[in-house]
Amino acid sequence: MNPLRITLTFFGVLFAASLRAEIYELPPEGYDVVGAVATVTAREEDTLIDIARRNGLGYHDIVRANPGVNIWVPGQGTEVVLPTRFVLPPGARRGIILNLAEYRLYYFPQPVEGEPAYVMTYPISIGRMDWETPLGSTSVVSKVTDPSWYPPQSVREEHAADGRPLPRVVPPGPDNPLGKYAMRLGLPGYLIHSTNRPAGVGMRVTHGCIRMFPEDIEYLFPNVDMNTPVRIINAPVKIGWFGDELVMEVHPVLEAAVSEGNEELVAADIDVDTGVEAAGESEVLVQPKDPLTYVTEQFIAVTGSRAGTLDWDEVEVLINRSDGIPAAAGTGIKNAATSAASQ
Repeated sequence: MNPLRITLTFFGVLFAASLRAEIYELPPEGYDVVGAVATVTAREEDTLIDIARRNGLGYHDIVRANPGVNIWVPGQGTEVVLPTRFVLPPGARRGIILNLAEYRLYYFPQPVEGEPAYVMTYPISIGRMDWETPLGSTSVVSKVTDPSWYPPQSVREEHAADGRPLPRVVPPGPDNPLGKYAMRLGLPGYLIHSTNRPAGVGMRVTHGCIRMFPEDIEYLFPNVDMNTPVRIINAPVKIGWFGDELVMEVHPVLEAAVSEGNEELVAADIDVDTGVEAAGESEVLVQPKDPLTYVTEQFIAVTGSRAGTLDWDEVEVLINRSDGIPAAAGTGIKNAATSAASQ
């Protein structure tokens, strides 16, 4: 039996499932995984993109989880895997975390005293290679409904070269690529916004901004407060605990281009206060880290206070697959004096 087609048991209970399937109760200590892999049966009129959007997934999510299935005509009766199990991203669970390699946003609302804590997670589009979304720490500095778009000169020049000239200001409406909602980040020129082209959600297609499905940001927008912290990371490998199991989730490593003299910027998260140049001026293609480097980094982090060991044969399988579906890749070590990560 194909293990990808088994709906996995999970410890993160869905909250208000009839309202938003992308909201999960945060698991207790010792658990870093929410959601469950599921399957649905395609209808005659469905595309994989349709199925993805109905189930809180983006383009790459659904395509990588269903190799061999036709994107545009999966066919009536075809069983489609929904990769809706997630290892929570590394680091503090607060505010918004944008994991570029995963094409996914995580929002951790401030818990209400006496109530469970929750996480919301949604697919996103990110900056394409020549307009990369920068890494770093920032915050939400303004929120706008029905925003006007002021395309920067570089974008206007690009459109003009393609024979699609842009005005200096694009007013609200169906032709505005920002859609109905936009949250401006402290990183100058970058937004989390809706879109009038939802088919591109879950792809590397923007000029650096974060694009969401209109229905997703419509729900998220009123829940995010001003000054909410935002952390932008590039974590193609995530490792977390699920009881005594070490669970690993692997996505393809993003290629990265950075400006001349700034090659080191792909090596780590960048604090936005360091004055990194805006996306769109990158010229040099830099070789990203090997997937095993990400595995090692995440393994060390997750076993810093609890010993564990990885099955490196299974690690290799998951790296080769790189389909974003979490799977067991190791176990805890009981009665260990020190973390396996330090051995």
